[in-house]
This record gives sequence, C-alpha cells and structure tokens, in this order.
Amino acid sequence: MQHRLHALAQPRALRLLALLPVVVAATLAAGCGDKSKSEGKASQAAARVDGSEITVHQINQVLERQQGLRPEQADAAGRQVLEGLIDQQLAVAKAEEQKLDRDPQVLAVLEATRRNILARTYIEKASVAGTTAPTGDEIRKYFDAKPALFSQRKVYALQEFTVPCTPAQSKELIEKLKTVRTPSEYAQAIQAAGLKFTTNQVTQGAEGLPMPIIEPLSKVSNGESLFLTAKDGFKALLVIASKDQPVTFEQAKPAIEQFLTVERRREFAQKTVKDMRAAAKIEYIGKFAEKAASGAASGAEAGASAVSPLAPIAPSAPAEGASTALDANTLSKGLNGLK
Repeated sequence: MQHRLHALAQPRALRLLALLPVVVAATLAAGCGDKSKSEGKASQAAARVDGSEITVHQINQVLERQQGLRPEQADAAGRQVLEGLIDQQLAVAKAEEQKLDRDPQVLAVLEATRRNILARTYIEKASVAGTTAPTGDEIRKYFDAKPALFSQRKVYALQEFTVPCTPAQSKELIEKLKTVRTPSEYAQAIQAAGLKFTTNQVTQGAEGLPMPIIEPLSKVSNGESLFLTAKDGFKALLVIASKDQPVTFEQAKPAIEQFLTVERRREFAQKTVKDMRAAAKIEYIGKFAEKAASGAASGAEAGASAVSPLAPIAPSAPAEGASTALDANTLSKGLNGLK
C-alpha cells in the first residue's frame, strides 16, 4: 500500500515584508478615503485616528474573510477587527512619515501584490462564470463511488507510528509489525530494530483522513495495521478500534456539492491558464531558455500541492454523544485538502 526564500539585504527585506500589510492597507485606505469624499457618507465611520477614518466597510471586508464566523460572534469580532485596524492605521501613519510608501522595494512589492490580486481575481471570476453547479446525478454518483467515506463511514481510534529508515529496513520491520497487535508491542519491536520513531494517538472520522487511505483503511480490522511507505521511512496506522457511523446521502449532499463545485472551478482555472499560455507568444531568455524545450508547468499546475504520504494525521476527538451527521464545511475541507 505505497503512496506518496545577500546577508546585508536580509534584515531589510524582512522589515519590508513585515510592513507589507501595513503599506498595502495604506494604499487601499487612501483609495477608500478618496471614494468616501466623492460619494459623501457612502460608508459609515467606525473610528477616526488622527483624522483618518476607519469605516464599517473596512471592518466588514476583514470579517468576510473569517470562515466559520457565527452571526452571534460578528459584533465581538467586528470590535476586535476595529482595534486591529486602529493599530494598523497608527503604523501606516508612521510609515508614511518615513516615506516608506516611496521606497523602491516597497513599491516593487506593492506592484507584485497588485498583479497577483488582479490575476487571481480574473481567474476566480472566469472559473465561476465558466462552470455550472454539479447535478443531482453527479452528486449521487460521487456518493455511491465512495462508500467508505459516506454510506460505510467509520470513526477510527488509531495509533500512528512514523519510522524514518531505509527501504530495506522498512521491509524487514513491517513484516515483524504485522504480527503484533498493541501499541506497546509496536514500540518494543521498533526499538528492538534499533530505530527511532514518533507516535501519535488519533481519533478521526474517515473524512478527516488522507483520501488515498480511506478505502484501504476501511478493510483493516481492529488490531491490524495499514502501512504507508516512502523512500525515507514508513508510517504504520494501528487500528485500536473503529465504529460504524454512516452518513446518509441527504446529510452528505451539501458537502459533496460544495466539493465538486470547487474541483470543477479549479480544473477550469487550470485549463484557462493552459489556453492563455498556448495563445500567447512566450519567449524564454538567457539561462531560462536552456530548459524551455523540456516544457514549463503552468502556473495553476505548479501551484497545486501534493499530499505527502507521511504527513501527520491531525488528532481529533469528537465529543461524547456528538451527532453522526457530517458538517458540510468539515467534509468539504477534508475532501479538498486530501484529494
């Protein structure tokens, strides 16, 4: 089951990076200020810092980026955001006094940020406009194709052992570990082999596990293990206990729909970038021309992240008596991050 940023310039660069959010905010705030003057009382002022307004609109922009914020938390969160914006404005004013907003390096970072925001916004808008929502049949098909994630879902109590070693050592030790059934026996066997290891106790529903292991783990009985190997070692997942907690189609439907929508937009974004590259005249110059013939990954593809086969599984202990229904955000997050 095998898966798998010159010494003198650095402090200055770090300072500039630290000030980036402040300077970006200064630029955006200045823009908002001009708009406010031209449109009168379009935005309500939440505070004034030495004459500079911080608006409710600015607070709401920050709150919109806070996922999972419940309605009853909005007021307290808004007040906390306001205090942060006040501190930010004080730092912005000092930065402007020192003319940091005219510093060439700061201007370069601001321009890079502007380009990044424009490019990302275009891709996001194009992806939304160019894709449709998954149909009921597509959602049902996904549900039926992954029983271990839904209809046959389990909650696992796992003891994970991560062992750095050579492939030869992995092969020999895994054969021994297949004959043991408890965490203490595991530790003794690994220590007897003269190897170091780390261990972690995990209580996790199937949706919180890496996608590649959900199906094979569903076939592992209590007291047995699933082994994930890599060139630099292996991970063993010892199933201490497991409990059936299936999810119905109606419970899973919102999360599956959200997941499929995000996946469809991601694939559309990759195709859009690929098509734009194909239609453009791109010339690689100097040393960058040397390997151009071998092909360059598109920005969308290069930005894709891979799931590490030895990445730790986040521990999660559900509350006693918790509902067996999966939260749509939890399931969608698990699917998105672990596909």
